[in-house]
Amino acid sequence: MAVVQNVPVSEIIRNKSTGTVEDDEPKKKSREDWRKAKELEEARKAGTAPAAVDEEGKDINPHIPQYISSAPWYFGSKGPTLKHQRPQPEKQRKFARIDEWYKRGVDTASVATKFRKGACENCGAMTHKRKDCMERPRKVGAKFTGAQIAPDEFMQPELALDYDGKRDRWSGYDASEHKAIIEEYQKIEEAKRQLRAEKLSQNLDGDMESEDVDDKDDEDKYVDEVDMPGTKVDSKQRITVRNLRIREDTAKYLRNLDPNSAYYDPKTRSMRGNPNNGTNEQDVDYAGENFVRFTGDTQKHAVAQLFAWEAYEKGVDVHLLAEPTKLEMLQKEYDKKKDQFKSQVQESILQRYGGEEHLDAPPRELLLAQTEDYVEYSRYGKIIKGQEKQIIRSKYEEDVFPNNHTSVWGSYWKNGRWGYKCCHSFIKNSYCTGDAGKAESDRTMEAFSNLAEMKHSSGSEDSETESEDDTNKEEKEKSNSESRKQRKRKKKQKKKDKKRKESKELSSEEKLKAALLLEDINQDEADRINALDERKRSYNSMFEVKKPTEEEMEAYYMKKKRAEDPMAQFL
Repeated sequence: MAVVQNVPVSEIIRNKSTGTVEDDEPKKKSREDWRKAKELEEARKAGTAPAAVDEEGKDINPHIPQYISSAPWYFGSKGPTLKHQRPQPEKQRKFARIDEWYKRGVDTASVATKFRKGACENCGAMTHKRKDCMERPRKVGAKFTGAQIAPDEFMQPELALDYDGKRDRWSGYDASEHKAIIEEYQKIEEAKRQLRAEKLSQNLDGDMESEDVDDKDDEDKYVDEVDMPGTKVDSKQRITVRNLRIREDTAKYLRNLDPNSAYYDPKTRSMRGNPNNGTNEQDVDYAGENFVRFTGDTQKHAVAQLFAWEAYEKGVDVHLLAEPTKLEMLQKEYDKKKDQFKSQVQESILQRYGGEEHLDAPPRELLLAQTEDYVEYSRYGKIIKGQEKQIIRSKYEEDVFPNNHTSVWGSYWKNGRWGYKCCHSFIKNSYCTGDAGKAESDRTMEAFSNLAEMKHSSGSEDSETESEDDTNKEEKEKSNSESRKQRKRKKKQKKKDKKRKESKELSSEEKLKAALLLEDINQDEADRINALDERKRSYNSMFEVKKPTEEEMEAYYMKKKRAEDPMAQFL
C-alpha cells in the first residue's frame, strides 16, 4: 500500500510565512526513495514486511487500494490512516436505547389539591387544555370548584428511533407481563398434579370398587364408552391402538399378493378396496372396508344413530345400543307426526289459496300409456309422418318471448343474418313491430340487394376492362364500337357458360357426398381457427354469407357430434 501524504495548502502557506521547514517529509523524493517505497509496499503485500500502523496502533491491510487508503488533502493526515473512511463522530446520530419508551398512564405520585393557572378548566390537569380533555365534561369545571383535580399525564420523551426501531414489533413491551402468564400455567399444572395424585391414592385404597358395583347397571347401556380390546389401560396413561386384529385372523395384505390389487395403508391398517376384485374368487369373507361400510343395514344404522344423538341433545334419554326397540318406536312416531304436519300445512295452504282441482290428475300409468297416434321418424330423429310436431326439450329455458315477440331469436334467417320470424327484425332484444316490421324489412332488404347487384355488375365490368386493357394494349387503338361489340360477345358467352353449368344437375346422392366432403373440410377449418389465439385470428373468420342447401343441412346433421349421446364414442 503506497502511502501518499497530502499536506493542506493552508499549512504549506503558513510554513512558508514562518520560514519553518518540516524535517519529517522532504519536499521532493528522489528516485531511490520511490523505489524503496515500492519495494516496501510489495513486501507488505507478500507478507515479508510488517503492515503499516495508523495513529491508533491498528494494522492497515496492505491490499487496500490506494484511492481508499490515501486521505484527501483537507483531512490533514500526517501518516498512514483509515480514519477518513470511518463514520465521523460529529456526524453520528444518537438513537434511543432499547429500554426507552413512552410512559403509559398518569402520574399518580403527585396529584394537585387546588387548581393551577394554565391547567385544564374541566379536569385541572396541567398537561392538556380544555379542548383536548378526554374526560366527561363536568357541570362545573375544576377551575371553579377546585376539587377532584385529575392527575397529570406523563411528559412523553421525544424518541429518535432508527430504521429497525421503527419496525420492531416488541417495542415498548413490558417483560414483567409475561411472568403473569407463566405463573397461571404453573398453577394449572400444579392443580393437575394434585388431581392425579388423589386419583392414584383412591385406586390404591380400593375406593373405586364400590363405584364399579354402582356402575355395573350402566355398563351395558354405554358400551361405546367402555374400554375396548384395542385400548391399553394403565394407572398413569391410556393408549389406544386402532384397527387391532386378532392374531389368528388373516392379515389384509395377505388376501391378495398382487402388488396391483387394492391399496393397503400400513399406518392405519386399512384396505378400503376389494383385494379380490377382477379375480374369480369373489365369494370370500372379506371384500374391503368400503363394501362393509355401505352395504346391508349399515346406512339404516347410521340414520338411527344420528336420530339418537339428536334426540339426546333435545333431552330424550335414549341410546341406540342399550334401547334399540325404544329408539325405533320413537323414530316411527316422529316420522308419522312429521308426515301429518306436512299434510296439515298442505291442506291449510289449499284451503286458503285454493287450487285443489289441479291435484286431481290421472294415474301415472295412464299418463305414459299407449295411444293411437301414428308418428314416423327418420334415421336422424326427424318426424316424417305424424299428427303432432316434435317438441325438443333441453336443459335451457324455452318458449320465452320478451318484448312482445311471438317467436324466439334465431327463428328467421336471411342473407347470413339471424332474427325474429314474427317481425323479421335482425336486432336482438328489440321490440316486436309485427307485420309492419316485416314489410319494412323486406323493402330494405330488396333495396340493399339491388344496390349490391349494381355494385357487383359495375365492379365486374371494371375488372374486365382493366384486365383487357392490361393484356391487350393493341385493342386500345381500335375504335370504341369494336370494343363494345367484343364486350357484349364476351358477356353473352359467359352467360351461356353459366347456364350450361347450371343445367348440369347432379344426382341427390352425388350432391350428398359432395356436401359430406365439404362438411369435413369445414369442420377441420373450424377446429384450426378455434385452436388459434384470438389475437391472431383473422377478422370475420367464422362468418359466411350463404344460405345452406338441403344437402348441406343433411350433411351437418349426419356429422354433428352429440356429447350427451351414449353411443357417441362408438361412432
